Amino acid sequence: MLMTPLTLWLALSAGAVSPKASVDTAVFAGGCFWGIEGVFEHTRGVISATAGYAGGHTASPSYEQVSSGETGHAEAVRVVYDPAQVSYGQLLAVFFTVAHDPTELDRQGPDVGTNYRSIAFYRDSTQHAAINTFIAELQKRRLYSKPVVTEVIPLATFYEAEGYHQHYMEHHPDQPYIAYNDAPKVAHLKEAFPALYRDSWK
Repeated sequence: MLMTPLTLWLALSAGAVSPKASVDTAVFAGGCFWGIEGVFEHTRGVISATAGYAGGHTASPSYEQVSSGETGHAEAVRVVYDPAQVSYGQLLAVFFTVAHDPTELDRQGPDVGTNYRSIAFYRDSTQHAAINTFIAELQKRRLYSKPVVTEVIPLATFYEAEGYHQHYMEHHPDQPYIAYNDAPKVAHLKEAFPALYRDSWK
């Protein structure tokens, strides 16, 4: 994934922190939710990151149903954060430049299917505008050699995934999939955005 000093500029300028706000929520999808969750659990200002499903048409889907591709859902992560410590724009920077590759269509690395597609969900017009502006900047500045294929859609319902999926990277750091695909993302976060990185999310 491409990282340049410009990426850091985007992270620090795409939305100032808000000392008057209490907590806010963002929802992202971009491949296996284990890695997305793990990256955000190591991001300063994130209060909680929860693996789940969003963007589909089936109520309360199971992992097996989502994996079949028949529910329309994508594996997603709900991020509850403190806007006084991290801005929504900074979360967008982490999502688009560290947590996944926004130029991969219906896949991330070894995982293929619509349930692994890239989506930035928005809860209100402010988030909607911020996402569109950020993507436009990525395209304008050609931070990637291929077009960004991230869907931008309103959040309807977020369904929490089964318990064994929660905090998966923390509980299974030596699992081969985690070690090869997801641990490097956390290392990338630390290297690219040291001011946003924290060793422990608790």
